[in-house]
Amino acid sequence: MIRAIALFACLFPTIALAQSDQEQHGGSQASHHQMMMGHEHHSGQPAPTQPGQAAFAAIQEIAEILEADPKTDWTKVDIEALRQHLIDMNNVTLTAEVKSEPTEGGMRFTVTGPGAVRDSIRRMVAAHAATMNDVDGWGFEALEIESGSTLTVRPSPGEAAKLRGLGFIGVMTRGMHHQMHHLMIARGQHPHR
Repeated sequence: MIRAIALFACLFPTIALAQSDQEQHGGSQASHHQMMMGHEHHSGQPAPTQPGQAAFAAIQEIAEILEADPKTDWTKVDIEALRQHLIDMNNVTLTAEVKSEPTEGGMRFTVTGPGAVRDSIRRMVAAHAATMNDVDGWGFEALEIESGSTLTVRPSPGEAAKLRGLGFIGVMTRGMHHQMHHLMIARGQHPHR
């Protein structure tokens, strides 16, 4: 009995504090969640909002969209496929070696790398060329080579300087299809096929 009273005496401040906190914030977990989503904590100061890593943030954004959509078919959702695609994007953006050379009417980019980087290059270059060919009058042709791919780009008349300025990675960023492309991958669709 004495142990039970001692235990209650130790826990009472914690229980009272939890109850007080619940009363102060509407008495529910939902209120706590709303408070955190409002980016404030009990001190009234802003709470951090950045997830700390770009790929993590992209996945978080897509997961939130899927969770908010009552039509999401969770039997088809594949967040791991999105993670793999973001790995490809990272490999191509930060690790691939790129050589540029002028070609008739445009530029040829030779993009290479070892092992997994080579495989990422092949997937990304082929997918981008297929998606962007003939958009705004720009022509794209991808070809696999032993250590990666070549991407030949022919811009619209008068846009040769833009192509030179963009270079390979700038060309890869053209078109606002990337965000919807990520959502399609996460939904279990296959935009590259």
